[in-house]
Amino acid sequence: MDTFDSAHLIYLLLLLLAIGGSVILQLRHRPGQIVQQGLIWGLIFVGVAAAAGFWQDFQRSALPRQTVLEDNRIETPLAPDGHYYLTAEVNGTPVRFVVDTGATDVVLTQRDAERAGINTDELAYISMARTANGTVATAPVRLESLTLGPIHDSNLRAVVNRGEMDTSLMGMAYLTRFARVSFTQDRLTLER
Repeated sequence: MDTFDSAHLIYLLLLLLAIGGSVILQLRHRPGQIVQQGLIWGLIFVGVAAAAGFWQDFQRSALPRQTVLEDNRIETPLAPDGHYYLTAEVNGTPVRFVVDTGATDVVLTQRDAERAGINTDELAYISMARTANGTVATAPVRLESLTLGPIHDSNLRAVVNRGEMDTSLMGMAYLTRFARVSFTQDRLTLER
């Protein structure tokens, strides 16, 4: 046992003696009150432990995350809203995408495009796209880089949507770059 472990053990023993001695003295004078306070602290401890366990469960179910598996496969769970989400770096900036097999292109919101260093005021919104919310104007752009886990693409074609959109879309132009895209149960797996 090294010096640090010995010092730590001595500290814990002294702390235990101080707390234990205080409890014994208090038990002699007010036993009912000490038992009541002990039960309250026990319930607080159990409540905190339960909350910590629930938080981990909540993170797994409500905040699903993508993972990089062996062989550079990328897997993401189905979110509670029924969509699959991927976080990729666009020009070095993390952007959250909803996987949309109905979208042709990689579609950036104006906010995400600006965060990735694209000046949306200078774009030419010359294309039109039909969406579930109607027809919107889009501007073609080239992304310097798009990195998804260990996978890196350069000079990638995308569009910026002039309309209101909450989340950028990962469309088929990008998904078809993978050798395999599979949906099994509640998981999306991408393999290149």
